[in-house]
Amino acid sequence: MKQHSGTYRSILFLFINLFTTLFGTLVFANSTASGSTYTSQFVVPFSILNPSLLTDSTQLKSSTDSIIPIGPSKKMTDSITVSIQQTKWISDRINAKLPDSIVNYQKKNFLRAGIEWFSIQAIPASVNYFIRKDPVSHISFKNFVSHLKFSAWTWDDNLFATNQIAHPYHGQFYFNSFRSNNFSFLQSTLATVVGSYIWETAGETEPPSINDIINTSFGGTILGEMTHRLSHHILARPSLTKGQRNKKEILAMLINPMNGLNRLLDGRWGNTTKGAVVDSSLVHTEVELGIRRFDAKEHNVLSRGKNDIYARIKLIYNNDDVDKKKPFDDFFLNLEIGSDDSSMVNAVNVYASLYGNRILSNLTGRHRGIVSAHFDFLRNEAFYYGSQSINYNIFSNYNISKRTKLTTILGGGPVVLAAVPDPYLHFGESRTYDYGPGADVRASATLSTLNRFKFGIDYRGGYFVTISGNKSHHYLHTASTSASVRIWKNFGVNLHSGYFRLEGHYQDHNNVNKDYPFIRLALAYNSEY
Repeated sequence: MKQHSGTYRSILFLFINLFTTLFGTLVFANSTASGSTYTSQFVVPFSILNPSLLTDSTQLKSSTDSIIPIGPSKKMTDSITVSIQQTKWISDRINAKLPDSIVNYQKKNFLRAGIEWFSIQAIPASVNYFIRKDPVSHISFKNFVSHLKFSAWTWDDNLFATNQIAHPYHGQFYFNSFRSNNFSFLQSTLATVVGSYIWETAGETEPPSINDIINTSFGGTILGEMTHRLSHHILARPSLTKGQRNKKEILAMLINPMNGLNRLLDGRWGNTTKGAVVDSSLVHTEVELGIRRFDAKEHNVLSRGKNDIYARIKLIYNNDDVDKKKPFDDFFLNLEIGSDDSSMVNAVNVYASLYGNRILSNLTGRHRGIVSAHFDFLRNEAFYYGSQSINYNIFSNYNISKRTKLTTILGGGPVVLAAVPDPYLHFGESRTYDYGPGADVRASATLSTLNRFKFGIDYRGGYFVTISGNKSHHYLHTASTSASVRIWKNFGVNLHSGYFRLEGHYQDHNNVNKDYPFIRLALAYNSEY
C-alpha cells in the first residue's frame, strides 16, 4: 500500500496560495455585502437540476421582483395559498416602508465574525485538551512549524463518517460565522478554507491532512451556503403572531445555529414589528414514508430481499425562473434514512448551481448550461461512497403538449475527491477505504403529464483512481426508474426501482464487485413554501 500524496500536495498548495493571493484582499475590501435575501434575477430554477421531484402541479413559480406582496394564486396548492389576511399584513408593512430584520440588516461585523470563527477552533481544541486529555491535542510550536512544510501534508485514517460527514458539517460553521455577519459567499468561502488550514496545521500534533482540508472546505461551503439560504428563507416568510415568529426562529436556528446566535445578539430574534418581507425564493419539499426492499447478498431482490421502513426528504430551493444564475441561487437536497443494518443515514446529496446561462437557443425546447457543485454521501448494506465534484450540465425542457412536459439532463465533470471502500485496506486505526480523484457522468429524463402522472429514468456513472490506499481503480454505476401519481391534493404514491453497483479493480488483489438492487414504495406529500 502506497500513498501518492505528492501530486495532491502540489495542487492543494497551489489552490491555497492562488486563492489567498488573488481573492484575499479583494473580497475583504469589497464593501458590498450580500444580503440575507437574494434579489438577483440572474437565476435558473433548480427544478431542472432534479426534475424527478416535480410534477406539473408543483412546478416552481417565478417572480419578477425580490420583494413582493403575495396574494392568493389559483395555481398554488391549498397548502401554500396565502390568505387575504396574510396578504394585507404584508402589504401594510411594505407600503409603510418599514425595514425588515432579514433583508436590510447588512452591516458587516468583522470583529464578531472573527471571534466566532476562532471559537469554532478553540472550543473543540479545549475539549480535546482539558476534558478528553487527548495526546493529539498537545501541539507544540515545533509541531506547528513542521506542519507548515510542503512535505508534511498526508492522508489521515479517520472513520468514513468522520471524514465525509463530520468534517463538512464542521466546515459550515466556519462558513456561517462570516456569512451570518453579512459577508459575501466568496468571503465566507475564503474563511472556510483558512479555518480548515489553521486547524490542520495548528490544531493537532498529527500531520495536516489533504482529505480533511478538501472535505472541510468544499463540503463546508456547500452545506454552509445551503443552510444560510434555507434559514433566511424561513425567516423571510410572514408571521401573523409572535408565537409563529418564534417557531420560525427556532427552526431557522436548528438549520443554521450561527445565524440564530447572531440574531439573538442583535436583538432581532422574534422581531415582528419591522415587518416581514417576502423574497422571490421558493422551496418545494417532498416527504416520502414507505417500505424499501433490497438485497445486498443474493442478487435476488424479489424472492430473497429484505424489507425495512425508510423516510426520504427532497428539497428544491429556487430563486427565480430566468436564464442566468450566480452561486446557490438554486440547489437540491436529498436526505434518506432507514432501518437497515448499515446506518440510519443512507444518503445525503446536495447539488448547487454555481453559474448558468441559456444555450442552444436555435434548437427546439429551452436549454441551459449550468455549472454545479455536488456533495454526495451514500451508505447501504452493500457499500458506502462519498465525494465532492463539479459538473457541467445541459438541461433541456420540452413542451410536448399543453399538459405534457419532458425534461432531460446530461452532465459530467471532475470528481475532486472520492472515498470508496477497500476490503483489503487497513490504514492506521480505522480507515478501510481508498481516496482518489476521478470523473463522473449523469443523465436523466422525466415525463410529466395530465397534472397527475410522472415517469423518470436516471443514471450516474463514475470512475476513480486511488492515490491513497491499495493500487486500484473503481467504477460506480447507479441506475433507477420511477413512477408517481398524485392521488389527492398534495398527496401521492411513488414507486422507485434501481440498482447500485460498485466495481473495485486491484493490482495486487482479486477484484471486488458490490451490488445493491432495491424497490421502494411510498406515500408522498408535496408542499411549496
